[in-house]
Formats: sequence, structure tokens, C-alpha cells
Amino acid sequence: MNKNEIVTRLTAVFRDVFDDDSIVINDNTTANDIDDWDSIEHINLIGAVEEEFGIRFKMREVSGMKNVGEMMNIIAERAK
Repeated sequence: MNKNEIVTRLTAVFRDVFDDDSIVINDNTTANDIDDWDSIEHINLIGAVEEEFGIRFKMREVSGMKNVGEMMNIIAERAK
């Protein structure tokens, strides 16, 4: 799976979870960049990403992710 496919699918997940079709993500996107991205929505986002890509994040990965780029790297390594 290439980065463009990951970005396209991940953008759709973000837009769905946060109910905002104007969201544009990149490697440097963080919770500070998206309104309503709080701890509860973070859990919803992680679950939606896992479902979309058929993966399971490890707890240390979830707590260690500093930005969307790190999430995309994990997805690229493991996604089907």
C-alpha cells in the first residue's frame, strides 16, 4: 500500500470521525490542528483507523504517536 492510498483512506476516516469534510491531513497533523480532537475522539479515531486498515495498534504505539505521519508509518508497515 502506498502513501497516497493511506492518506486518501485515512483522510476519509478523519472526516467521518470528526464529521468535518474540510479536514486535510498531512504528516505533521496533530490533535491541536483539528477541532474536537479530544481524548474521547482519539479513542474513536484509533478504532476507526484499525477497522479501516485491518490492523490493531499496540497501546505503546497509540500513546507514543506524536502526529499523523507516525500513524501512517505504522499503517504502511502492517496494513493489508
